[in-house]
Amino acid sequence: MDPTPHQNLHGFTVRSRETLPEIDGTAYVLDHEKSGARLLYLANDDANKAFSISFKTPPADDTGVFHILEHSVLCGSRKFPVKEPFVNLLKGSMQTFLNAMTFPDKTMYPVASTNDQDLLNLMDVYLDAVLHPAIYEKRAIFEQEGWHYELADDVEVGQGGAAEDAAAAASEGAERTARLVLNGVVYNEMKGALSDPNSVLYDELQAALFPDTAYRFESGGTPRAIPDLTYERFLEEHRRHYRLDNSYLTLYGNVDLDAMLAFLDEAYLSPVADEEAACDARDGRLDPHPLDLQTPVEARGVVRRMATAPENACMALGYVIGEARERTRMVAVDILIDAVMGSNEAPLKRALLDAGLADDAQAFYADALLQPFAVIQLKGLAEGAAERFKTVVDETLAALADGGLDHALVEASLSRAEFIMRERDFGMADGVALSMAALSGWLYGEELATSYLKYEDDFAFLRRALGEGYFEGLIRSVLLENAHVAEVEVRPMSGDEDACERERLRAAEAALTPEGFERVVEEQAALRRLQEEPDSPEALATLPRLSVDDIGPAPEEPAYGLVEGTSVPCLRHHASTRGIAYAYRYLDLSHVPFDELPYVAVLGLVLGKLGTARRSASELDTLVNGSLGNLSFFAEIYEDADDPERLAPKLVVGASALSENICRLADLPREVMLETDFSDTSKIKDALQQRRIGMEQGFASSGHASAMARLASYYLPAGMVREQLGGVGFYRFLKGLLERFDERAEDLSAHLADLARRLFVDDGSLVSFTGSDEDFERFWAAGGALGRSVGRGSTDRLAAPAPEVRNEAFIVPTDVCYAAQGFDRRAFGAAYSGVWQVAARALSYDYLWNEVRVKGGAYGAGFQTARTGNLRFYSYRDPHLDETLARFAGASTWLASFDPDPDEMDGYVVSTVAGFDQPLKTRALARRQDGDFFGGRTPADRTRTREEMIGTDAGAVRALAATVADSVSANAVCVFGNRDILEGAQTALEVIDLLNE
Repeated sequence: MDPTPHQNLHGFTVRSRETLPEIDGTAYVLDHEKSGARLLYLANDDANKAFSISFKTPPADDTGVFHILEHSVLCGSRKFPVKEPFVNLLKGSMQTFLNAMTFPDKTMYPVASTNDQDLLNLMDVYLDAVLHPAIYEKRAIFEQEGWHYELADDVEVGQGGAAEDAAAAASEGAERTARLVLNGVVYNEMKGALSDPNSVLYDELQAALFPDTAYRFESGGTPRAIPDLTYERFLEEHRRHYRLDNSYLTLYGNVDLDAMLAFLDEAYLSPVADEEAACDARDGRLDPHPLDLQTPVEARGVVRRMATAPENACMALGYVIGEARERTRMVAVDILIDAVMGSNEAPLKRALLDAGLADDAQAFYADALLQPFAVIQLKGLAEGAAERFKTVVDETLAALADGGLDHALVEASLSRAEFIMRERDFGMADGVALSMAALSGWLYGEELATSYLKYEDDFAFLRRALGEGYFEGLIRSVLLENAHVAEVEVRPMSGDEDACERERLRAAEAALTPEGFERVVEEQAALRRLQEEPDSPEALATLPRLSVDDIGPAPEEPAYGLVEGTSVPCLRHHASTRGIAYAYRYLDLSHVPFDELPYVAVLGLVLGKLGTARRSASELDTLVNGSLGNLSFFAEIYEDADDPERLAPKLVVGASALSENICRLADLPREVMLETDFSDTSKIKDALQQRRIGMEQGFASSGHASAMARLASYYLPAGMVREQLGGVGFYRFLKGLLERFDERAEDLSAHLADLARRLFVDDGSLVSFTGSDEDFERFWAAGGALGRSVGRGSTDRLAAPAPEVRNEAFIVPTDVCYAAQGFDRRAFGAAYSGVWQVAARALSYDYLWNEVRVKGGAYGAGFQTARTGNLRFYSYRDPHLDETLARFAGASTWLASFDPDPDEMDGYVVSTVAGFDQPLKTRALARRQDGDFFGGRTPADRTRTREEMIGTDAGAVRALAATVADSVSANAVCVFGNRDILEGAQTALEVIDLLNE
């Protein structure tokens, strides 16, 4: 179907039709006349189809009302009156993307699926959720997802009937300690998010740049303001903003447009338009909050004091670039920022590092705003650096604007940007990513619906303008002579970020009468009853469902395998690449002693950041950025499914390039591997300091990943090896190295050179190549082999120490915690099958979702298991520890009694298989196939696992309960989190102040 402008289709009028080569398709903009809804249809042949509905939601305060609404509308609706339709879809659909997101000025609800009926089902549930949510009938949804008071754990709250006794216990005695606590999913999420100094810095910078508009507020909500939000205001904001004339709908991919438009019009847009008109006539119309332009301001010397570690001191300069409608200017600034700050050798970043202002410097372009802005940031701020920061920036930029800007740098950044757009590897379904991109313009002007989807003309213009002083002028207008700027510092201080919360609780408790305490108890009990009460069969029957019979054949995957005739072994992948080639070189680490592994990680950190025998670091950086899509160096450990001692450790050199740069794909990585000069210890130190900062921030913001990695070292040899290469073990090594860097620098340089000489050889290596036949031939002709062989004169072998079960809790600067517990199922004789993946889905989206997230208030929780033995629970941004571990312990009992009805069981199987079949981009597919090869897994093994998933029944899931119980009983626990939570836990843990050891 190819609609034409002015054509009327099911209540929609086609406003425009535009060919978009950037998406290999066509864009249609339509308006729904009756409701005022806007629709953008991006038509192409992609089978991974997508839909989204978004609303403009500029906040009027810091209560996070739109964030809480984003969570809450997915907790039941008029047509689907179940508690968690969102979770039901995760458990029972073929979705390839299912989420909701709150942005600074909009809220988005996107879905994607490769199945036509499934996409329609997802649309049905999401549209009813946003337009007819159960929040108007169930106040408890607001309390669960937003915030509520409850009594501390030492005051028992049952199912009702004990309210008077609990209230009396809570209120007796003038010397009592505070009994009230605050809880709520969004409240706890934002406590975790705003424990990160970088997030606080960004919020303060945005507020300083936009003091008179909606952007001065944190749309996610701040822990201080969230409890100010009332239920009544919450409902009002939904009615005010979740209107169809404030909505933006997107369809993407190879969809039946006629059927989709008919469904949208008949099921939702026309009837809801009537409902909205009746409501407006009865109660008066509520208009959305305005989103206004900020007049230029200059905010200098803004300081935000924060209770955090001293090393978290940070600072930023912000520059408003213009308006979103100036698309070419925005693209140009993004490219300019990459050119001058995108690597350690970029001129502005190099000047900041050489000035000793901070451990790291970064810059980025904050887009998807009415007035996008550029940010230059320092991390690990040195003493006295705040006063010098802007001077160094201005002096360096002035020199660049006055003729010092190397156009080759900008040309390289342009080439890299073009590569990214051609590759289209967005980390999510293309339709979802393109919907987000479209809103970067469309939200601010009806005529801008496709402006942020087009880039070819912009790149062509910028290449022509490069020699005409365009980028020098941009430096002056945006960064040197801008009247709309801000300078903000986050200054660490001793103290406690939770002091405000405790003061609020003390005041609330003091104001409560015995009757007030009784009301808290009753509301808490009512909320708990709602959370624990199962959905009725009638409610569940309303949900659209797919059955196991709807599962189609496994998608065909491109062939891969070892090929003959290459100078080193080559694993060839025959996948479509859109004119891109990927080459991954796997080098043998089995001869590296365990204690030397941290040096392998350091080697990976510094390669590509140093000069070589023929080029300076700056020259190399420019050439790599201009010729390659990426160049990376990292270690990976491949495990055997049956024998935990059998490991295949590899140092991986990954690179990609457009077909026209295939020779560079061969020679540049080889030059870095064989000719790097390790004598520049200052640049080595820069890379190590940046890695330390990144790890410390990761411990606080993504502690669940760190906890699970550390946990694996308690029971898996592979976990021990990974710890040496990138976990707590490596972090400790890194800190020690940096503390005595000057005295160790010369030895470190020699060690890295020797290690490179031993590792970068053709012996034991393998190259994985993905690309066309022509590119394959050209790659090997250009010298795909290293041409160097080193005999194994040493008998050294990688031998990991025996793992030892531990109970560790690492204090990191955050207001929440991240818990992990698990073990190796093979230790209990449990075999792997596809049933484990179905069980993991049931545990994650039923038991753990309800117990840890809904009842406990954590932002997330899950259960994971792998073919290679790892079995683990985790929680994310969790306000509790003891309670969460108790819920992990209860998982086996729940699993042992697992007895879903046939439809629910089908749902678990369908969603598990859909996740297994999820489409992968070419790079990700080739890397997964490489992992299968090194792990000894064949395509037949994948087929068998898929068949096991499809054949799973409830009895097979229940049979796994004993292994889950055994794994928890092994008592291997790792936690990262807040000091008070860890030190106050009843669980026996070795508490370690990781950053201050």
